[in-house]
Amino acid sequence: MRKDIGFIGLGKMGSVMAPLFIEAGHKLTVYNRSVEKTEPLRRMDALVAETPSEVSKNSDLIFTMLSDDNAVESIFLSDKGLLSGDVTDRLFIDMSTIMPKTTSSIANEIKKKSGAFIDAPVSGTVAPAAKGELLIFCGGNTQDITKAKPYLNILGRRVIHAGKTGSGSLLKLVVNLPLAIYWQALAESVLLGKSGGLSDEMMLDAIADSSAALAVLKMKIPIMMGEDMPVAFDMKSMVKDLSVILNTAKEMGINIPTTQSSFEVYSEAIKQERFMHEDAVKIIDYMKGK
Repeated sequence: MRKDIGFIGLGKMGSVMAPLFIEAGHKLTVYNRSVEKTEPLRRMDALVAETPSEVSKNSDLIFTMLSDDNAVESIFLSDKGLLSGDVTDRLFIDMSTIMPKTTSSIANEIKKKSGAFIDAPVSGTVAPAAKGELLIFCGGNTQDITKAKPYLNILGRRVIHAGKTGSGSLLKLVVNLPLAIYWQALAESVLLGKSGGLSDEMMLDAIADSSAALAVLKMKIPIMMGEDMPVAFDMKSMVKDLSVILNTAKEMGINIPTTQSSFEVYSEAIKQERFMHEDAVKIIDYMKGK
């Protein structure tokens, strides 16, 4: 059944996710602070809204894919934000990577206005996003997730219902945490071997064929070896996600020292502007002093 769908946030991920709804036959209304990013969707017959409030007015389901907690709060709660008008029976689906605390706060505001909310952050980068092959982590009640499932399936290969509101946001942090630590550990291992005369190519090949390999490692080796490839997830984004993880851990009263160490290393790396927008796996170059 054709639905009126709203989509806010046309960054690297959102810009390839939003068109999938048009391709699936739905009517799409979009909003982005940088208006030029809406042009490809306008050419696909999407309606370009002037405010988030207009997206709410025109849509039954509203997806948001934003950069951080502040952006989410602004889009939802500002004077012309998503919640500034009547949102009765609207279903909001936030796919941003933010603190569970922020997620729950937004959900409470929506509930006060008789709307519904799901947190649904994703695992995956631009390539799987463009194919509708993301892994989606949902928090919210079963009824709302069941309602959203046909539309989440347009974006993802699998939807995991993690639990109550905020659980999807928390699961996303749980999944991201070991990846950040892995790339730093890999960089340190290569630094150790290089100091003893081993070649980068040989070390990475050996690690990729051992029990120390991640599934994604072989895909990332060309980037580590200096090939010019599209950036899937940059260091600036890694620092932001690690900050969210650490702040969430602090809220929960737990100590995660290895994550703190990774945060400090990535934070130091992006003080050099050339690393800020490099793929996160290029932490290996920072560690080697390139």
